[in-house]
Amino acid sequence: MRKFILSILGILFIIGSYYIGEKIIASKKKRKSIPEKVVKTVFIDTVKNGEVKIVIPANGRLVAKRRIELYAEVQGIFKKGSKLFKPGQKFSRGQTLIHIDEAEFYSSVQSAKSNLYNSIAAIMPDLKLDFPEAFNKWQSYINSYDINKLTPELPQTTSDKENYFITGRGIISNYYNVKNLEQRLAKYRIFAPFSGVLIETLANEGALIRNGQKLGTFIDTSVYEMEVAISKTYANLLKEGKQVAINNLDKTEYYKGLISRINGSIDPTTQTITAYIEVKNKALKEGMYLEANLNVSDEKEAIEVDRSLVFNNNQIYVVKGNVLDVMEVKPVYFSDKKAVLKNIPNGTIILKRPVPGAYAGMLVKPFVTPTKALTKK
Repeated sequence: MRKFILSILGILFIIGSYYIGEKIIASKKKRKSIPEKVVKTVFIDTVKNGEVKIVIPANGRLVAKRRIELYAEVQGIFKKGSKLFKPGQKFSRGQTLIHIDEAEFYSSVQSAKSNLYNSIAAIMPDLKLDFPEAFNKWQSYINSYDINKLTPELPQTTSDKENYFITGRGIISNYYNVKNLEQRLAKYRIFAPFSGVLIETLANEGALIRNGQKLGTFIDTSVYEMEVAISKTYANLLKEGKQVAINNLDKTEYYKGLISRINGSIDPTTQTITAYIEVKNKALKEGMYLEANLNVSDEKEAIEVDRSLVFNNNQIYVVKGNVLDVMEVKPVYFSDKKAVLKNIPNGTIILKRPVPGAYAGMLVKPFVTPTKALTKK
């Protein structure tokens, strides 16, 4: 009896194990889910080729076109002038910028002039006897000679004998000695070569000025230049006299400039060429940073798009039906944010904004701006 019961239990255990195993196997069989097709909504634009102006932005600092560094070529005490020698002081053309005391040297010049006069006067009797034909012109020179004015040029000799006579008496050497001293005397005063303003002063009135000492800097405030570096790619597009739009970095003030000069060499380090833009405006100051927009060329049959839409340097995505496709284009110019492209037929539908994860064959749906329904009140 006991064996019979154990046999029945064993059979039931085997049947139960088989049933449970079938359940486990059935539970592992999952139905494959059919993936839904994802259609992304994209912003599109229709190509309409036209003329695109290629404008290159460049920053630069204003520098006065005309400026002089003031140096002393003589030694003496800095005398007080009609205007203070201080930064910001304006001077008109011809006004004295710097006056160094020349009293001692002036006496030396007058002494040399007197010696020249005496040496000419001493030869007059001999001239009258030996060179009567030359006497009158030398007499006229003596009569017009003024020691308080610049020494006039000596009369021209008309014969070799006259020339030997004048030279032998030391007249020529005395004359050039006087002219040399007069030139040096003129260096005790420095005049303004143009109307402008002092922007730097390194000496005070009453100070002892030494030969070779820098005294300051004087600039013309009517004309400035801005130096900008342009890529060598556009070197052949830059032309002197071309108008340039200029604005401050905040884009609140706008000016007009002209390309005045273009450097003849390319910087080997940066591979850029330097252009100088001339600009005039009373509101400008030296040292200001401005932004210039150089219109280097006008590309016809081209479009301008966001630079992020171009990949592999010469490809963009186009929309054909409801599918993305790739088109090769001809890039003409890249800026930080924009790209100018050619070889795109009119009417081609392109992306207006980049699509994350885009690929050729992707299903897309153009975005349609919803219209607001009109409601009656």
